[in-house]
Amino acid sequence: MAGNTGRSKISDKTDKPRDTKYVLRRLWAYIYRYKFLVALALLLTIASNMLALIGPMLSGYAIDAIQPGKGLVIFQKVFYYAFWMIVFYIISSALSYLLSVLMIRISQKMVKRMREDLFKKLVELPVGFFDRYQAGDIISRMSYDIDTINTSLSTDVVQILASIVTVAGSLIMMIVISPELVLVMLITIPLSILYTRYMAKKVRPLFRKRSAKLGELNGFVEEMVSGQKTIKAYAAENSIMDRFDHLNTETVDAYYDAEYYGSMTGPTVNFINNLSLSLITVFGAILYLFGHMTLGNISSFVQYSRKFSGPINEAANIISELQSAAAAAERVFRLMDEAPELADKPDAKVLDEVKGEVALEGVSFGYVPDRVIIKNLFLHAKPGSLTAIVGPTGAGKTTIINLLMRFYDVWSGNIFVDSIETRELTRQSLRKSYAMVLQDTWLFQGTIFDNIAYGKENATMEEVVAAAKMAGMHSYIMRLPEGYQTLVNEDGMNISKGQKQLLTIARAMLLDAKMLILDEATSNVDTRTEIKIQKAMRKLMEQKTCFVIAHRLSTIQGADNILVVDQGNVVEQGTHQELMEKKGFYYRLYHSQFE
Repeated sequence: MAGNTGRSKISDKTDKPRDTKYVLRRLWAYIYRYKFLVALALLLTIASNMLALIGPMLSGYAIDAIQPGKGLVIFQKVFYYAFWMIVFYIISSALSYLLSVLMIRISQKMVKRMREDLFKKLVELPVGFFDRYQAGDIISRMSYDIDTINTSLSTDVVQILASIVTVAGSLIMMIVISPELVLVMLITIPLSILYTRYMAKKVRPLFRKRSAKLGELNGFVEEMVSGQKTIKAYAAENSIMDRFDHLNTETVDAYYDAEYYGSMTGPTVNFINNLSLSLITVFGAILYLFGHMTLGNISSFVQYSRKFSGPINEAANIISELQSAAAAAERVFRLMDEAPELADKPDAKVLDEVKGEVALEGVSFGYVPDRVIIKNLFLHAKPGSLTAIVGPTGAGKTTIINLLMRFYDVWSGNIFVDSIETRELTRQSLRKSYAMVLQDTWLFQGTIFDNIAYGKENATMEEVVAAAKMAGMHSYIMRLPEGYQTLVNEDGMNISKGQKQLLTIARAMLLDAKMLILDEATSNVDTRTEIKIQKAMRKLMEQKTCFVIAHRLSTIQGADNILVVDQGNVVEQGTHQELMEKKGFYYRLYHSQFE
């Protein structure tokens, strides 16, 4: 688009949110909607983990029912404690299962609402937003980022809550059993935490690099697959293979570095945990010899120490995943906070009984503040007239169409439709007054009937058939297996470019608007199809105020007014004959197409 400085990303993908408080505040708004379910989930978390923490204590009681030396075993006590261990573990597992199901339910409800809010925001955003940002980046917010939030809510949040309960409960039980042995943990646990944090900082960039390299490789492969004809036409297979080998090697190296250093964390942490277990066993034996502990106490303490250290060692990974989810949430919320299209004025009028008189008076506009695209443009189009807009690529032709449709508002000057300034009208009524046929045909996955009827609600089959006949598509459609109910594949890949264009013309004919915007689209079709499209276009243009972006100047010689645009300025204006007699910019442009 003329004047557009290029598309950018909504926000950079980072591992951490820039504003954690902002993210938590926005997430809380979604969580609060399901506060009772969240409260139930919290109760299930506490109950499930507290019941699981009773097991090691009962295990110690069962061991103490064995009297060393004498070889006596009080089986009644052993069976009693074993029975209750099984009962508590079963109940804990059942509650944990219910918790998982509940958290999945909560996260799905939240994500559903979040997707609805995000899609609603996308519908409300102005066209200028989609001109500035990459479509893939926007889709990534809807899919990847929200999926990341969903995964984190359904698993990581439960895990972190369970870890807090387990660590706190285990610490209390260890202090109750033996405060002296807890001192051993003060040596190994900080060592484990410091090492885990160090490795997390070292490994995270490596995994980020791995993801980037994989994305780069996938993008290259996608590009090569879609461009196979060009590659073969230029016999560039060898150079493409060399580039692929280079990217593939870089990706493998990035994978190796990330996995190599990532795999070091687990064994090292296990070594520290085993060191802790060894120290507990040694000091526990000393305390047992002095009569300060029983064998059951030592057994229970060892089990609690494992429960205590496990979540702490996993905390770095969990926190990293939560940070990634928070960063994803921030990207989603930043998109939700984008300014919507300006609302219509409270007293905006509805444009009805359109005659089709359009006037531009002193219009100036640019996409960015320091670059003016359209400068002081004057134009008057009478009802039923044909205005052609011509000029080189980037001259500002499409910008004029954007202003007519109020996709953008002018910086200065005024645009009138039937003597009413367009900013005094509702956008919906203004845009419905125009029919558009663009060079880039847009068909969605659905039936041919649905695609033609897209612009008119509750369109009947008779109306659709009549529009298709006027566009010269009816006989072709009837030869299809399902007729008007034939499904159009994604991007309309199962029909030709010319047929796509005729379908969009039929769609415009069905709308029966009094004003028409036409971007000639016959440059990529054969001569026979071009004649057919031109014939359909002429029917479509009958008794309408037409604005045509002309690529082939031979097609607009009969226009009532030709606007010659160059670098944002209307350098010439008049009929074909008048402009040819001037022997100026239009004259040179016209002859350049026939040399």
